[in-house]
Amino acid sequence: MNRPIRKVAVLGSGVMGSRIACHFAGIGVQVLLLDIVPPSLTEAEQAKGLQPESKQFRNRIVNDALAATLKSKPSAVYTKKVAGHITTGNFDDDMKRIGECDWVIEVVVERLDIKQKVFDQVEKYRKPGTLVTTNTSGIPVHLMSEGRSDDFRSNFCGAHFFNPPRYLRLLEIIPAPDTKPEVISFLMDYGDRFLGKTTVLCKDTPAFIANRVGVFGFMAVFKAMQALGLNVDEVDALTGPILGRPKSATFRTGDVVGLDTLVHVAKDLPANAPNDEAKDIFRMPPFLEKMIANKWLGDKTGQGFYKKEGKKDILTLNLATMEYGPKQKPKFATIDAAKPVDDLAQRLKVLYNGSDKAGEFYRQFHHMLFAYVSHRIPEIADELYKIDDALKAGFGWEIGAFESWDALGVAKVLEQMKAGGYEVAPWVQQMLDKGFSSFYKTESGQRKYYDPATQAYKLIPGQGAFILLEHLDEKVIWKSSAAKLYDIGDDVVALRWNTKMNSIGGEVLEAVHKSIATAEEKYKGLVIANGGANFSAGANVGLIFMFAAEQEYDELDMAVRQFQSTTMRMRYSSIPVVVAPHGLTLGGGCEMCLHADAVQAAAESYIGLVEVGVGLIPGGGGTKEMALRAGDRIIKEDIATNYLQQLFINVGTAKVSTSAHEAFENFVLRPGTDRISMNPDRRIADAKRRVLDMWESGYTQPAPRNDIQVLGRGGLGGLMSGIHGMWRGNYISDYDRLIAEKLAYVMCGGDISGEPLVSEQYLLDLEREAFLSLCGQKKTLERLQSILTTGKPLRN
Repeated sequence: MNRPIRKVAVLGSGVMGSRIACHFAGIGVQVLLLDIVPPSLTEAEQAKGLQPESKQFRNRIVNDALAATLKSKPSAVYTKKVAGHITTGNFDDDMKRIGECDWVIEVVVERLDIKQKVFDQVEKYRKPGTLVTTNTSGIPVHLMSEGRSDDFRSNFCGAHFFNPPRYLRLLEIIPAPDTKPEVISFLMDYGDRFLGKTTVLCKDTPAFIANRVGVFGFMAVFKAMQALGLNVDEVDALTGPILGRPKSATFRTGDVVGLDTLVHVAKDLPANAPNDEAKDIFRMPPFLEKMIANKWLGDKTGQGFYKKEGKKDILTLNLATMEYGPKQKPKFATIDAAKPVDDLAQRLKVLYNGSDKAGEFYRQFHHMLFAYVSHRIPEIADELYKIDDALKAGFGWEIGAFESWDALGVAKVLEQMKAGGYEVAPWVQQMLDKGFSSFYKTESGQRKYYDPATQAYKLIPGQGAFILLEHLDEKVIWKSSAAKLYDIGDDVVALRWNTKMNSIGGEVLEAVHKSIATAEEKYKGLVIANGGANFSAGANVGLIFMFAAEQEYDELDMAVRQFQSTTMRMRYSSIPVVVAPHGLTLGGGCEMCLHADAVQAAAESYIGLVEVGVGLIPGGGGTKEMALRAGDRIIKEDIATNYLQQLFINVGTAKVSTSAHEAFENFVLRPGTDRISMNPDRRIADAKRRVLDMWESGYTQPAPRNDIQVLGRGGLGGLMSGIHGMWRGNYISDYDRLIAEKLAYVMCGGDISGEPLVSEQYLLDLEREAFLSLCGQKKTLERLQSILTTGKPLRN
């Protein structure tokens, strides 16, 4: 279905509406953002002489909401420039402009009568065929389509975004009774490819999928917490990253989402789903009722389970006394045992089998969760993978409910649940009786799910667009203790490594060399991509610190040479090499991107050269590459000083791009060469296509560069002057100054006269010498030690 989306109207500019508008603007769509006219002029507006007909007054609500969103942290936009794609207005004056739009998105308050009034206006002004969707989180979608025109009903459905829309990837699509199938197909595809969402097709049941199970998860945590006498800090320690959940865990997430929203869904569910077998768990605990009465709703009211005092101090609510006190650091033996286990599936077993109060909490919580999701099939979803997809994309879980059950062992856990009095849906036992031991399995690189209706495994649809290396163990053609090389089809191979934070050490560098050699011998090209939360946090800092502390300078020199030779091998291989980063892509991870033939980055890629933060300069070719890029720009555009200064500032301040879009603005990614995959699950498949495109276009191995223009002494003088000014103004320390001077020296090609042409090897040698000299400095060792022991940079 060919339905171009050039302009969307977002009706309602609250927290969700303004962020949805920003997300569309971020992908280049023009957005019309509307809200109500304020009821009256404020005293400040009257003092300015504004009148009721003044645009500044009439658009105050929408403009203030958008301004607040653009200032919010974490940022709601990929770059500040996207604000230029958004036009604001109000319902009274500008609703007629929705006739210019291809998609109208309603995001007003959660009241059916108000939504119906808005749709009355939409009916009046929309052009036939325009998509109309509601962002309701719980009102039955069919009620909103009643009484509308045939064209409205056939193009109307629910499209439920999750907050914040930029970061939470779930988009629930809920058909109304008369929605055309092609509309649903279009939205499922558009959400995936253009908006970067995990699109889940839902039934029009109370709270749909994610909130139905996710809010139950909150209430189950509350129940287990009360049964075991745990406090807020303890529960957030138990339900955060250690469990594969976001850092915000349970209570911090509640504060961010808003306790009124949580309570609204939790209270409505028993009323709207009277046959829910676990409706008693949705009863409000007394502390939550008290917080609602006090209007302690979380971030929106300045306090909830947590309260900020001053600029830094965070206080925690004591649920027994309802008073705030200092945040505590809980201690559990089970967590201590689980922390060293990197693999989440294995870590879950450690947590679940813990013998202390933490272990009991995990057992109670998971038993409640597993029983609940088993009964939701087929009520809210016919396919169990939809529940897992919704929880992962909507609540940031790394592993879904059924996936967790698989990891712990379905039969073993079911025995314990039965012993504990938890009632599970009969289809689970039937599955086990048929000899099927898991909800998922992978065959020939394709993932399948168990279908209770047919009592057989079925392929998860839509996998052709995605390449998920963690599901391709049958396709491994080479492996080491740190890395695996996969055949991903069409004569393309992909390298993935699995180290702590995907850091880069000797084994990873050897794996890159091995992968390139293998690809050159038998394949068309290589993709380098990783799983987990991040592409790579950079080089193995612990190894650098160990060599430097023991003054093993020959070992250090060898390690730096190995890294440089690896990035240069990537640059000058006979086959195309495409790097597909996501998440943190720092230091050495960034240097790999800088030397690839092309980068296919996930939109949420945070890329930067950060070595200065640990008292070093980029030593894997990163400093050389910045000098090279500056030189090429000098030759082409004759804007030597300004461009060199900007690159120097970016490296010297350890600047990290907050999105792949911003990485273009920071000159890390290259326009015309590097690209973005909005949906991170598509980046490896997209990278593979880039490899094939380059191969089929007649890829030729590049020749090493001996023609790099550097500014030498002239450029060095300008940079040194700026460094001196920063030092004199106390913006940088004495040691910062030393590091900056070494960085400037390399980026300018050394203290040489004129503007000579130099080779890459010449710059690599300068880079390596500066890196090694800094490794011999006491203050660099202190900075490295701080990162290793506290995780925080030290300024000394």
